[in-house]
Order: sequence, then structure tokens, then C-alpha cells
Amino acid sequence: MAEVREARVPDIGNFSGIPVIEVLVAAGDRVGKDQGLVTLESDKATMEVPAPFAGVVRELKVKVGDEVSEGHVVALIEAGDEAAAEAPGAAAPAQPAAPTVQGDAPAPGSQEAVVSAAQPTAEADAPPPPAPSGAGPRTPPVAFDATAVQPGTVPYASPVVRRFARELGVDLSQVTGSGRNGRISREDVQQFVKSVMAGGARPAAGVGGLDLLPWPKVDFSKFGPVETRPLSRIQKISGANLARNWAMIPHVTQHDEADITEMEAFRKRLAEENRELKLTPLVFLIKAVVSALKAFPHFNASLDGGQLVLKRYFHVGIAVDTPDGLVVPVIRDCDQKGLLDLATELGEVSKKARDKKLGPADMQGGCFSISSLGGIGGTAFTPIVNAPEVAILGVSRSSMKPVWNGEKFKPRLVLPLSLSYDHRVIDGADAARFTAYLARVLGDVRRLLL
Repeated sequence: MAEVREARVPDIGNFSGIPVIEVLVAAGDRVGKDQGLVTLESDKATMEVPAPFAGVVRELKVKVGDEVSEGHVVALIEAGDEAAAEAPGAAAPAQPAAPTVQGDAPAPGSQEAVVSAAQPTAEADAPPPPAPSGAGPRTPPVAFDATAVQPGTVPYASPVVRRFARELGVDLSQVTGSGRNGRISREDVQQFVKSVMAGGARPAAGVGGLDLLPWPKVDFSKFGPVETRPLSRIQKISGANLARNWAMIPHVTQHDEADITEMEAFRKRLAEENRELKLTPLVFLIKAVVSALKAFPHFNASLDGGQLVLKRYFHVGIAVDTPDGLVVPVIRDCDQKGLLDLATELGEVSKKARDKKLGPADMQGGCFSISSLGGIGGTAFTPIVNAPEVAILGVSRSSMKPVWNGEKFKPRLVLPLSLSYDHRVIDGADAARFTAYLARVLGDVRRLLL
């Protein structure tokens, strides 16, 4: 009899607790080496766990909704030459494991919250379900008193579900658990929010909560022909992140302009000398942003409770428009790379994004993001800060403008800049200094050598 071996989750970066959104095989199926066994979904990417060898699946160790981490056993496969077979055709796209919550409440954004819901883990000797508490809603930020954390007062739910509820602004004392002994699951929280959106009971307003009207339900077909299209996974996940960031971060946007006449002339000369590369203005923007982050360190930071974490590395996220939605791959150590190196890497990550081949590690660790619409158009916009970062630079299309040089007007190529920032960390004066610094560096790229 052939040996039965384990198929485990490979290295998936620093992520843990990644939900299984699709099971691609069943017990008894023959699989080929590197054939997908299950599909996982992190914040902005899906990935398949491949079979490490050919064989016959004897037992599946996971199901849709389970959460796995690196090294987790996915299946037991009986290895053997007779089991080797061609992998079956691509499976149909998976349906979301749980309904996506839309509406007025802030959407979940953490890795555990934005992916499909997991099945709760049964616990022995569980306490009885608590009676609905009369305390105020536990919405972020949560103000606990001494009685709020006593046994019998706290609703029966796991820490992950509690975090999920806080990010949605849900008071768990108002949620009825469907699990054993009244345990509250993610599905229970989602169903509660859906009932609120449909006009049911509304959570009480409190500090940090959004006491909003239910989302309007309209039969659009009454007014004319309609077509319904499902959102892609990326749109659902990025939409949840954007909704949370817009609701939780006090945004302010500083607009400015940079004279890039000389920079563009230099860029064109470099492009002619390096025809194998696509040398766009974005690589100059990356270098300019790194220089500005060094000059203004609190822009290269993240809030962590009551502390500001200042980063000593320079990883820049680049927003990439794909057919399925917006993704933000991260280019690392931009301070250690030249313009040509950045151009090469930018082309590679953009292609991976459009081909849906970005992994979790490709989108982790960003310090600052750039969203460039210069290739499309526009004069200004308000980009949304990509938490946990504290600022993002938006770039619109450059145009020729008459600029007064002290004696006369001269035609100059001007680039619009839109800097959105978290006002809890950055004030308006510093934002103005930051964009003015960017404009000076872009106006004379020799400053990047200083």
C-alpha cells in the first residue's frame, strides 16, 4: 500500500488565521503535483494550496470557513505513481463564504474581519448565554467599566468575533448567538447588521458609534431596465477597507502643484537610453516621496493605540488599477534603489497585479502609498488613506500652464499633487510643508542627490 502523507499550508508570509473560501477536491479524487487543493483568501489576494505530490486524496482536514496558518494540515494524500494524474480543469469561481455586509456601519478591515466568516470552535463547559446588557454599545473606541468584564456580563464570543463586532460597531449584548450554549459567531454578527440595514432594530448610539439611518432599499427595476452584476472579491475586500478608513480616519487633503518641466525632459532622455524599460514619472515620484519621508519622519509612521510608531524603512505602496478592482502592491527599500531599478520592479509588480498573481507578502509592510491617475486625467482628487499608514499622495495629469518667472509668463509643465493625511498625526502646516518639499524636489531632481 502506498504511503499516506500530509499536504500542509506552505509559507504565506506573516499571515495567520487565513480562511478557506473554497475546497477544490474531494476524498477519493486523484490529484497531480501542484494541483490546487483549497483556496485561501487574505486581505487582498486569493491563493491556492497546492498538492506537494501526485496521489489520491484520502481525507480532507479542512472545510470552507476554517482558518489555517502556515504548516496547517490540509489533506492526507496517498502518494504513488499509479495515483499521478493530470489535474482536473480549473474549478468554478468560489462563492463568498458569507454575505458581505454593506451599508452605513463601518466595514471590517482587519485580516480576520474582511474575509469570509469562519465556523466557531466548540468549547467544553461553556458559560450560559448572558442576558442582554443595559450597558452602552461597545463600539470603537470601547469604554469598559469594572462590571463590563465580569463573567456573566460579557457576551459569549471568541476574541476574533469580538474584534469583528467592534469594527462593525455592533454591541454584542444585542446579538443572539446561534452556537452551542448561545455562542455568538461571525454569521450572527453579520445577520444582526443585515437586519439593521433592512430596517430592523438599530443599535443604540454611543461614543464612537455611527447612529445612522438604515440603507435605503429601492426596487430600481420600477424605473427602467436594470442589470445586476456581482462585485469581485477584490472589490468587496478593498471596499470594506476603504469604508473603514474613511469612517475612522479624520481625512484632510492638501493640494499643490509641482513644475516638472526639467524632470520630464530628463525622464525622456533616460527612456531613450533604456528602451527596454518603461520609465514613467511614477519612479521619480517614488524617489521624491522617500526623500520627503526622510525630511518629515512622522509621515512615515503608524498609530498604535496611544503611541506613534516611526518606521526606519521606506516601503512604498503603488495603487494599481486591475479589471477586478484596486490593489496596492508594495515596493520595498525604495531608498536603496535607483530610478532604473525602481522602473524594473514597478513593471514587474504591476504585471503581477493585473495577472492576479500577487501574494500576501507583496502587499504587506507599506509606509506610504501613491495613487497616480496621471495616465487617465483629472486635475485633483481626494485619495483615501491606506490604514495603518497616515498619508497617501494622489497624482493627476500634468498640463502646460503659464507660470510667472518674475519678468514674464513662460509655459511650464505642471503636475497636480493631492496629499490626504490623518489629521490625528499630521497638521495642516506640516502637510503644506511636505507638498512644498515634494514640489521643490520634483522641480529639480538633482536635489535627490543631497
